[in-house]
Amino acid sequence: MLEKLNCYVAKVSIFLITIALIAGMAGCDGYPPCPTPPPSQNLEIRDWFDLNDVRNNLAGNHTLMNDLDSTTPGYEELASPTANQGKGWEPIETFIPMCPYGCFTGTFDGQGYEIRDVFINRPDEYLVGLFGCVDEVGVIKDIGVMNFTVIGKSSVGGLAGSIRGTVSNSYAIGNVSGDSSVGGLVGYNQGPVSNCYATGTVAGELDVGGLVGCNMGFVNNSYSASSVTGNSSVGGLVGQNSEGTVSNSHWTGSVVGNSFVGGVVGYNFMGSMSNCYSTGSVTGDEYVGGIVGSPCYGIVGLLGSPDYIMVTNSHYDYDEVLINGQNIITVGALLGEDFDQWLANDKFLDVNERLSQENGYYVVNNVTDFKELLAFGQDSSLKFRLANDLDLGADPNFYIPYLAGEFDGNGHKISNLSFNFDFVANVGLFGYLAPGGKVTHVGVENVNIRGAGAVGGLVGDTWEGIVSDSYASGTVTGGSWVGGLVGWNGGTVSNSHSTGSVTGESSVGGLVGFDRATVDSSYSTSSVTGNTHVGGLVGSHGMGTVSNSYSSGTVTGDMHAGGLVGLNFGLGIVSNSYATGSVTGDEYVGGLIGSNGDRGTVSNSYSTGRVTGNTHVGGLVGHNYFGTGKGTVSNCFWDTETSRQATSDGGMGKNTTGMQDITTFTDTETQALDKPWDIIAVANPGTHKPSYIWNIVNGVTYPFLSWQA
Repeated sequence: MLEKLNCYVAKVSIFLITIALIAGMAGCDGYPPCPTPPPSQNLEIRDWFDLNDVRNNLAGNHTLMNDLDSTTPGYEELASPTANQGKGWEPIETFIPMCPYGCFTGTFDGQGYEIRDVFINRPDEYLVGLFGCVDEVGVIKDIGVMNFTVIGKSSVGGLAGSIRGTVSNSYAIGNVSGDSSVGGLVGYNQGPVSNCYATGTVAGELDVGGLVGCNMGFVNNSYSASSVTGNSSVGGLVGQNSEGTVSNSHWTGSVVGNSFVGGVVGYNFMGSMSNCYSTGSVTGDEYVGGIVGSPCYGIVGLLGSPDYIMVTNSHYDYDEVLINGQNIITVGALLGEDFDQWLANDKFLDVNERLSQENGYYVVNNVTDFKELLAFGQDSSLKFRLANDLDLGADPNFYIPYLAGEFDGNGHKISNLSFNFDFVANVGLFGYLAPGGKVTHVGVENVNIRGAGAVGGLVGDTWEGIVSDSYASGTVTGGSWVGGLVGWNGGTVSNSHSTGSVTGESSVGGLVGFDRATVDSSYSTSSVTGNTHVGGLVGSHGMGTVSNSYSSGTVTGDMHAGGLVGLNFGLGIVSNSYATGSVTGDEYVGGLIGSNGDRGTVSNSYSTGRVTGNTHVGGLVGHNYFGTGKGTVSNCFWDTETSRQATSDGGMGKNTTGMQDITTFTDTETQALDKPWDIIAVANPGTHKPSYIWNIVNGVTYPFLSWQA
């Protein structure tokens, strides 16, 4: 979470501006009122002295009349390595203590001329560039900065440290370095940047981009050919795209980072990308992609906010772009021939030339047809339908990384899905299911996949998508948000199941790793192993509903391990569900729920599996408090005999006979139920009465869900 917030470092400056403005107006604490700035002049800039005078005329309309370089008067005094005690050029802005920052608010027209040889060495300063900051009414256009060296701390760029105004028809060629929000042209952008480019080298730690370090505005019709190095959120064009838009732009060069490393965008936070491409090499340790390092990263869902990147018509050449030295499919991959045709045809491919259409669906007959979803999966208007079973055994490491439309499996299965790159996030048969996307009526068998995070047998990550009437079987392995069917769910999973084994570090579930929306009428028999937040059905669950579902696989974890859900929190609801698998852990271990709290609720549910742990261990719930508010457990039961646990932090313990007696679930007087379960006795397990949620063969079986076959 802190990683995302670092993109907002420049907002500190805005806060300081506000405080300074208030203090200056009031004249408090002994400071005199801020002086009224003199009227700005409109300057014609012919040398460095004239350029330096812009800081005294921040609202003026200025025109560059010729190139400036190391031979132009004023260079040694103002912009050379020896100027200003070795700090070089002082970024254009005005600062008066306890008064507002003076960002540039005028117009600077370069007329196509260049400013060359600028040297800036201010490693402890913010807002560093030829211009320190440009306010929202400011305009910089038709200017090139060349052969420069710019060193700063945060919000560092070759042309400007921070932009809220407009930059157009401009370029930067040189070397930029800093700590955070570091870009070849602009460090921190909140305005429109269009028809611009940058080349050279860019180096930093966080939010490092070849053109823009952190983008909260618009980048359009621009490119970078920079070599970019950083630690986290490192992109060839934009380091972090935070609620911003990147369109009609591209990058070529090299990008090297640790985490969230991408050819165009390193890390996205609720942003969008369209009509973009990349052709360089990308190297990183985790969350690495040819177009974007991480198109989605679900932890922000804990706050109830969507975190996805809307990718449309953006690609990279699978045959040319090397990711950690290999040809790897990530979001935007196109096979070389398709990429060349797409680029040559003004970024367009015609789906009707590739697939036939029947009843509104494009028909997928074979693996070759399925591969066409690389080209057309980003189009939310398209629907695809599987006509036959498919075998991906001859195509290791192939999957569809992004689906915005609809895929109907039509009752068919896809077998032998495999992927084994632990630095790639959002991995499944479909890596990312965009809002409004659908995957239905398909089975994925003999899965064997490994990824960094958001890894699922069918879908890696979905926000407001739909997965229904589907299943996955096999082996799924990852770091965080790992599920047998779906890794991270922000949509709906219904009438689906998973079998096999699931292994991860945190938020690991037999069906869904992390859920913040809906899981309904689904089950898992998968064995689940993880470190923390480990559940037979769902690893972590918050702000959503798990209902009418069950799990029967074994669960092994360290903390927050539950037969059904590892951690239920944040107003999460669990109802009409059960777990029968054994649960083993160290702390916060429960037959149904490991930890329940932060106003989570559990109702009309039960567990029977054996529970083993050391601290906060319960037959039903290990610990009924987590976060800001205690959870609620009502009308719930556990089997004291099979669980070998006599206590639970919530629920009522019953022996096996009691658990198989319908009166346990209907007698409100003797069982202290708030209200009876929606349950009815049936003659045998094969007889179902679907008008009730629960059925039971009285005295013979535990309650079972009426939809169970």
